[in-house]
Amino acid sequence: MGETLARKNIDETCIVCEQPKTLGIHLFASFICSDCEKDIIQTDTNDPKYKYYINQLKSVIKPEIYS
Repeated sequence: MGETLARKNIDETCIVCEQPKTLGIHLFASFICSDCEKDIIQTDTNDPKYKYYINQLKSVIKPEIYS
């Protein structure tokens, strides 16, 4: 049980800011930190940062489903 709790504290690399973070969401097999998630949601589509976010999100790894 202690091993399971330790895994929750391991940082993952955010695909947007490319920094190791603890809190965030998983989109398919990719990780987006809470800070970037908030920034993406609050950024206007006319903002130059929006294009950066779109480019970073293109790197989301979609798992293949084999049947």
